[in-house]
Amino acid sequence: MKFAVISGSHRPDSQSGKVSRFSMARLAALDAEHECYLLELGKTPLPLWEEGIRSGDARLTEAWNPVSAALAECDGAVIVAPEWGGMVPAALKNFFLYAADGCLYHKPGLLVGVSASRGGAYPIAELRMSSYKNTHLTYIPEHVIVRNVGEVLNGETAHSEEDAAVRQRLDYGLMVLAEYSRALRQVRDSGVLDRGRFPYGM
Repeated sequence: MKFAVISGSHRPDSQSGKVSRFSMARLAALDAEHECYLLELGKTPLPLWEEGIRSGDARLTEAWNPVSAALAECDGAVIVAPEWGGMVPAALKNFFLYAADGCLYHKPGLLVGVSASRGGAYPIAELRMSSYKNTHLTYIPEHVIVRNVGEVLNGETAHSEEDAAVRQRLDYGLMVLAEYSRALRQVRDSGVLDRGRFPYGM
């Protein structure tokens, strides 16, 4: 199976990027057949979404189409969302506007909130509320919050009880994501889905 890992920070050298790369390593460690596609929005920023993409605006399609094609090949997604002022960064919200093109259609998603201190819950609530509507990304019930991110997930071994606990929780979330990825293949292959008539949520 192949998984997309999306780092939602604007910063090119971010803690969210660290968490994303750690998640990729864990997916590979949990099953040698797992593959990953990494999109770091701080390193590969997308232009602000505009309706012109629907009419083939080259500036937008050249940036987005390779990303969309890579996401279309994935079976599930890990969405790493830092909390900035209690909100999801604009780059990640912008990403979901693009992803309404069907590349994540009825695929499972694991949300990973990131906080430099004791926050991290607001991005989970925000993305569960709004980002699935037109993407049809199906968030699994599990999520992970990486608090005090500068102090955890550094290196191959845990350095504190908190570090060990978040590693265990992340592994569990990734394993659950993998099982949902297998299961939702059946849904996408069932013939029930009709994106042609119902491309957007209500």
